[in-house]
Amino acid sequence: MKKFDGYVKGVDFGGWLSQCSEYTVEHYDEFIKESDFEVVASWGCDHVRLPVDYQVFQNDDGTFIEGRFKYLEKAILWAINNNLNLILDLHKTIGYSFDVDESKISFFDDEKLQNHFYALWEEFARRFAKNEDMLSFELLNEVTSPSYSAAWNRIAGEAIRRIRAISPTVKILVGGYWNNSIDALKDLDKPADENIVYNFHCYDPLLFTHQGARWLHGMPEGFRIGYPCSIAKLNEEAVKNGMSDFVFRGDTFTPDRKTDKQFFIDRFKEGIKICEERNVALYCGEYGVINKANTEDTLQWFKDINAAFKECGIGRACWTYKSHSFGLTDEHMKGVVNEVVKLL
Repeated sequence: MKKFDGYVKGVDFGGWLSQCSEYTVEHYDEFIKESDFEVVASWGCDHVRLPVDYQVFQNDDGTFIEGRFKYLEKAILWAINNNLNLILDLHKTIGYSFDVDESKISFFDDEKLQNHFYALWEEFARRFAKNEDMLSFELLNEVTSPSYSAAWNRIAGEAIRRIRAISPTVKILVGGYWNNSIDALKDLDKPADENIVYNFHCYDPLLFTHQGARWLHGMPEGFRIGYPCSIAKLNEEAVKNGMSDFVFRGDTFTPDRKTDKQFFIDRFKEGIKICEERNVALYCGEYGVINKANTEDTLQWFKDINAAFKECGIGRACWTYKSHSFGLTDEHMKGVVNEVVKLL
């Protein structure tokens, strides 16, 4: 399978310019500093994935907030200073966010909002594509419903066309529906050129990685489950707690199986096959475990998934550096973080 060179081991900087506790200059100035890039480099990582929300740089009418682009200039400089590559990930755009009710999503049907999206990417390209030796662009984080698939393919294609008019060779990452599920890669358009990368996220099994997550529909806040775990147990708990969408079905993940390295390899197989057929690189932009899980179980999960990433040759970035219930450097990880970062 084609490789995404320079993006093998990475960490997300969620919460800095995306999903902010407060969208304020004070937050942007304090949440991440160059010393954080230094820490990630000391872990042996080669890149940072940087999620950004449109409202940091763009008003709701599409006009730009000029003074805010300096934060991306700083991020690029700090990455360069620490020999790190960078993925610029647009986490939210005007009219779309992965974490809002679908009744409030208008982006996929509204040409005006799509033009705001194109304009922001054209501005990013004009300002930053000159750094393409260490910078890649990720068009949009986690399209949710399969019903958006056709519209998303069209929008992504147009965004790529416009970026290519400014930068013919910068790497561009595209993910599919079901929150960048590897199962959705088959419905992405074939890559427009040799510098497209297919992107997916992996939080399998979701009952473990998101146990007690208040934002996950149907998930009881007090729910807990260990790792490794049998498929039978996962299916039983999913049905019992009203989350039947998370039941494993089919011939591959039978009830007698358990979660281990091979579990992840089998999850990746179809995506790898598609990428091999289309001669496109495959990258996992997010994977991680919530802070409510037992940390020894979390460590074992990292051992298994990273062994699978390495065997399959998939580059990846762990969610996330700090805060947002998944922080590698947060207090709950203190006992295992030194072991976990060896596995990134």
